[in-house]
Amino acid sequence: MEIMRTRKILGFLFISLMAASAAVAQDKVQKIDELLKTYHDYGQFNGAALVAENGKVILKKGYGKANMEWDIPVQTDTKFRIGSVTKQFTAALILQMVEEGKIKLDGKLTDYLPDYRKDTGDRVTIHQLLNHTSGIPSYTNAKFFREDSRDPYSPADFVKKFSSGDLEFEPGTKFAYNNSAYFILGAIIEKISGKPYAQVLKEKILDPLGMTNTGYDVHGTIIKHRAAGYQKTSDGYENAPYLDMSLPYAAGSMYSTVEDLYKWDQALYEDKILSAESKAKMFTPGLEGYGYGLFMEDEQHGKDGLKLKVIQHGGGINGFNSLFTRYPEKKNLVVLLDNVGMGRFHGAITKSISAILNGQPYEMPKRSIAQTLTPVAMQKGASAAIAEYKRLKTEKPNDYDFSESEVNSLGYALLGKDKTADAIEIFKFNVELFPASFNVYDSLGEAYLKAGDKKLALENYKKSLEIKPDSATGIQAVREIEGKEFKIDPKILTEYAGQYELAPNFILTVTIEGEKIMTQATGQSKIEIVPVTETLFNVPQVRANITFVRDESGKVTSLILDQGGRKMPAKKIN
Repeated sequence: MEIMRTRKILGFLFISLMAASAAVAQDKVQKIDELLKTYHDYGQFNGAALVAENGKVILKKGYGKANMEWDIPVQTDTKFRIGSVTKQFTAALILQMVEEGKIKLDGKLTDYLPDYRKDTGDRVTIHQLLNHTSGIPSYTNAKFFREDSRDPYSPADFVKKFSSGDLEFEPGTKFAYNNSAYFILGAIIEKISGKPYAQVLKEKILDPLGMTNTGYDVHGTIIKHRAAGYQKTSDGYENAPYLDMSLPYAAGSMYSTVEDLYKWDQALYEDKILSAESKAKMFTPGLEGYGYGLFMEDEQHGKDGLKLKVIQHGGGINGFNSLFTRYPEKKNLVVLLDNVGMGRFHGAITKSISAILNGQPYEMPKRSIAQTLTPVAMQKGASAAIAEYKRLKTEKPNDYDFSESEVNSLGYALLGKDKTADAIEIFKFNVELFPASFNVYDSLGEAYLKAGDKKLALENYKKSLEIKPDSATGIQAVREIEGKEFKIDPKILTEYAGQYELAPNFILTVTIEGEKIMTQATGQSKIEIVPVTETLFNVPQVRANITFVRDESGKVTSLILDQGGRKMPAKKIN
């Protein structure tokens, strides 16, 4: 009797533990779903998500519309363009060829593309193409998207025209995120295999893994369940600009689904596609934590010291953003595919999901007051928008982001639509709300300048400089209004050239082009910065300042990026 009683107790405890475990798991799913729903409701995520814990899918779901014209909802089999997430597949194809003895990682570019220019191609290795240290200029700049992104090219013609420029630095010495390098890798795959890149991808990876909803995107091909791409404007949503898909090529032309990317994640724990040795190479971080087609870093969770290894890559392409994030120690996975180009929220979403999986505190999103008030301001004017701001802040103080930057965004939305008088009223309101901020006076000065009122523009720019004397935008604006000019010795500019680490996997590269000084952040276009003093520069395109810092010996050791009220130091790494 006693044995039977003990067995019953143990059985009851086992069932109770199982029930408790299931309840915890369900609680996680509910929290993640609520998080994603909230981001969608707030207009900050539109797409599909998949979350796996311990290798098992616990959530896969669509949020929003795959096609807004026809009100077609996003499903888990909706196909999205994944942009640069493509790079890890290209890297895997190269590693397969290494295993087959067809390519050597230390082989030169010209060993495989003999028509490539010898003076540079003889100095660049396959390894350097894979980990963004080749020094070859990346073709994705503002001029390219403005002038060439709608035109089709063959791989050979494209490499010759856009990916054969003079080296920006000695190969292997620096990291510079580079789409040209992966375009070249695609051309090498075609040259060695004698087959189109898309065919090799299908035969060597997609078919063996059963990734039937993944492929190389071609605009003219009918692809069932393909999402349309959109972008958000102050007026709502609009179709994303056309991009010929022959141009992203092996650097970013794939489409996929969250379910298929889960299959890919699981394959990376096995040796079916790549050997253990090849995967070790792929996952070995080089400069800036980049391996082959993937970034690696340790991510901090909460305040108890929990750190997790993260293997990750994002993708951005006209109308689409994606983020593929693996936590290999726990076999957790987060895949986010978005067709409204809202990748700026993906990092925060992923980090919150990971925090939920690990029992850590996380942040829920808040509604954008700028997005909420833009239609009001456009239709009824600034006064109505200000009244609505005050009402919402009184009645729903915790639901919205009422920050200075949000109000400023509203003002710039109006300024961009040439509603200058309304923009001035919004900026004046921001001055009332945040009178200690230099930035609100700076923005008001910009609006007055657009209205042609130089007197009030100068007055507000000078007020901004009283609060922040080193404001590059303020100094530059005052000089321009007063008709003054500042020039800097070109010899000083050359001392600033190099790479600066703003964050793991995020580098700001500074180059000198003639008398101009240019900056390029990881994965972004090159932009010019304007000297204000010998150390202070203005970045007008993003309303930011850069200050270069020297040590006691006069050597440039770092810079400080001042943007949106945040000062972000970046150490010079070469």
